[in-house]
Amino acid sequence: MDKKTLDPALRQTLSKIATTIRGLSMDAVQKANSGHPGLPMGCAEIGAYLWGHALQHNPKNPTWLNRDRFILSAGHGSMLLYSCLHLAGYHVSLEDIKKFRQLRSRTPGHPESIETEGVETTTGPLGQGLGNGVGQALGLKLLEARFNTPEQKIFSPKVFVLMGDGCAMEGVTAEASSLAGHLQLDNLIVIYDSNYVTLDGPIQESCSENTFERYKAYGWDVYEIDGNNLDELHTAIFHVRENQTKPTLIIAHTVIGKGSPHKAGTSHAHGSPLGTEEVEAAKIALGIPQEPFFVPQAVYDFFKARQKHQEQLEGEWKEVFGEWGKANPQLLEELESMAHKNLPENLEEQLKGLEIKSPISGRKASQKVLEKLADLLPFLYGGSADLSVSDLTMIKQFSFITPGNFKGRNIKFGIREFGMATMATGMSQTGMIIPFIGTFLTFSDYMRNAIRLASLMKQQVIYQFTHDSIFLGEDGPTHQPIEHLAALRAMPNLHVIRPADAHEVRMAWIAALTYKGPTALILSRQNLPTLEATNVSYMEGVARGAYILKKEASSPPNFTLVATGSEVSLALDVSKELEKLGKSVRVISMPCWELFEKQNPEYKDSIFGGDLGQRVSIEAGVEQGWHKYIGRSGIAISIESYGASAPASVLATEFGFTVNAILEQIL
Repeated sequence: MDKKTLDPALRQTLSKIATTIRGLSMDAVQKANSGHPGLPMGCAEIGAYLWGHALQHNPKNPTWLNRDRFILSAGHGSMLLYSCLHLAGYHVSLEDIKKFRQLRSRTPGHPESIETEGVETTTGPLGQGLGNGVGQALGLKLLEARFNTPEQKIFSPKVFVLMGDGCAMEGVTAEASSLAGHLQLDNLIVIYDSNYVTLDGPIQESCSENTFERYKAYGWDVYEIDGNNLDELHTAIFHVRENQTKPTLIIAHTVIGKGSPHKAGTSHAHGSPLGTEEVEAAKIALGIPQEPFFVPQAVYDFFKARQKHQEQLEGEWKEVFGEWGKANPQLLEELESMAHKNLPENLEEQLKGLEIKSPISGRKASQKVLEKLADLLPFLYGGSADLSVSDLTMIKQFSFITPGNFKGRNIKFGIREFGMATMATGMSQTGMIIPFIGTFLTFSDYMRNAIRLASLMKQQVIYQFTHDSIFLGEDGPTHQPIEHLAALRAMPNLHVIRPADAHEVRMAWIAALTYKGPTALILSRQNLPTLEATNVSYMEGVARGAYILKKEASSPPNFTLVATGSEVSLALDVSKELEKLGKSVRVISMPCWELFEKQNPEYKDSIFGGDLGQRVSIEAGVEQGWHKYIGRSGIAISIESYGASAPASVLATEFGFTVNAILEQIL
């Protein structure tokens, strides 16, 4: 991008690319008899300009560290992205385009990063793509601050996000955009496809806000253009790229379904195929041959030549990177460690040697571990939704990130739980950072859909959820989680770990760091005793998901007690009383159901197989799910109502979480 005005020949080629995008999008949606043709047709010039001119990337190396990122936050318009990826030379063939929305294709209904090369993040639930984009932009600023030198800049990419009216209205967009403006992310460019149409009809039926002024108030630079005009696109994006000092919103007014003679500009073009006759009429109007999935050879030739230019860009960057590495060997070693997420071979030994007093709350034990890990692992960054002094996510030896200053390791996300979770996913997507984020367990509800998408993508994000039960006490039922453990456990790919004490907290962090996916650490507010029985190796304990703390005195046992978190010590106390009554008791700690389910059948059988007497689960949450392990005749010591405002000791008596109350229920 070296000219302020668009070359006429290039403009003509980009216009042809836009027409090709419209044709491919119409045909794919029509063949699938499902999809959203409106956005791809309305944003075809935006796609053509970005992929045909503005983006610095290399289709031959989709993970190039210094590439520009493009995120389609309005993921329903996926055919725009698939068309651009195909034309640009990514591993998305014309056959893949023809298999749009079909089983196991590279072109699912909404973009999925685990399925399709070149897709930077999975989008669909509106607004989250923008949150991921803010997270990626923040992550890249952290890497710039850490690795760039006055002599060589090895990180200088831009993050482009295309969002629609639906994204703009979702609350998560407000959270992420507000923080982006506060932090002055000068590498984030959001293009707003403002076409005045939502799925249900004209936007004025549901929204009349001034988005221009709203984003100015967030601290963004804002521009307004005709999004179907290539010259205006070029003028705006060229100017921003050369002069950006803040996150930037480009409001691009477009015509949804542009090219469709009878449906353009209406909601009829939004979320369903145009119909055979309308596609034929649109192709006539656009000058596209009636041949399905037609791509002019001149378009392929243009992108083939552009690929050479992009490869040259990466080659020039590699030269700079090589010079930087020679001049900064220590930084190079650190970068490689971050890229590979290297863990010290003696990590378990170091954590076991960490002095942690007893009794201690799960949150305080976790902070001790986190501070140790931060010194060992350069890729750990994180923060809290304004609760770092309470959920204890702050790394005391490192500074906070502040507007325009990205040297720290602690992030103040503000009271923006949903935005924080989407941003953490984006930070993880840089490939160089393992983010940890914290709040109270009950507020995981605010974050749920972001956690779900992180789980779908298997992004390595660590959620530190504290105040994990009614035993947080006086704050009462609004803050006391009841159903949250069951809700989180219901998510595929999410490891939910509720450690019993400081020993299990140490090992829970090892589990989170070694799992290439998201982990929720569930931690107590109240102090817990450190148990002798939990002081086992990682592989013998937490890594198994469930393990025997106390073996029965005689076989088979009369009772088998299984518990998690703060209730493990309670289970051990109950077992002592049962033994005084002459009963044989097995006690199991089960910090992570998901890890237990990954064990071989023989191990599972050694824990829960055979005659185990009366099976009892003890957990301060709903019983849902426990009968898989305790059986239909098992007794679940649980909470099936909301909590109450009172001291923890009073609540334990009120809700039956005392030794005597449990004995009354099981004897």
